[in-house]
Amino acid sequence: MRTLTLRGGARAEVVTAEWHDAFGVVTGGRVQLELRDGEPGPVLGPDAGFWLRGTGVRALRNPGRRTARVRVFTPGAVARHSTHPLRQPPDEGDDMISMKDSEIVAGPASGRPSYTHRFRGLAGTGLIATLAAMVTTTLAAALARAAGVDFEIPDGGETIPVSGIAVVTGFFSVVGVVIAVALLRWSARPADRFVWTAVALTALSLVPPLISGANSATITALLGLHLVAAAVMIPALARSLRTRTD
Repeated sequence: MRTLTLRGGARAEVVTAEWHDAFGVVTGGRVQLELRDGEPGPVLGPDAGFWLRGTGVRALRNPGRRTARVRVFTPGAVARHSTHPLRQPPDEGDDMISMKDSEIVAGPASGRPSYTHRFRGLAGTGLIATLAAMVTTTLAAALARAAGVDFEIPDGGETIPVSGIAVVTGFFSVVGVVIAVALLRWSARPADRFVWTAVALTALSLVPPLISGANSATITALLGLHLVAAAVMIPALARSLRTRTD
């Protein structure tokens, strides 16, 4: 019996020779199972148990900042050499029937970005994508206005300026970045969840132009601008999330 301690953002590989027939119980924090196909698995909380044999788990990862602990029971003898970086388990007491409880402490894995770096990388990608979306929608709106679209909303008789379109695009793009960062922090499948959420929000954003009472040219242009912004932001953030979770 042994205790695996995972500091914030740490990752411990599951080696068959060491973890044969192992059964784990999360005793503190949260632990995410990393599957052999590269996909992130479920996130387990305290008192959750799991088998490793035949489950396709290749690593255990701490998705949060709080230290996580897993009590590992191995019914058979395990290999004497640990691949975990900070502390080696003692040579005796490896069997489940032993009363000694050794500890393996895993810090943030070398070669893998820390959570702070991952968040910063995602935020940087989001900023670049936001600027690209603003420039794209501004140019598209300018072209539409040059083609005769007045962007006039009958309710109040207001005309949407091109600068206003840029500001609105930037605001909602930043909202998308915040959603992506939150999903990276708390979701086991952030890329998929982000795509579903962003597509749903994009569909909802098409409703106001349709019920605005504007002429058909303005409605068509506004719908197109919403879709252009989504076409820039969603793929960029989804790709960035997949890169940081695979």
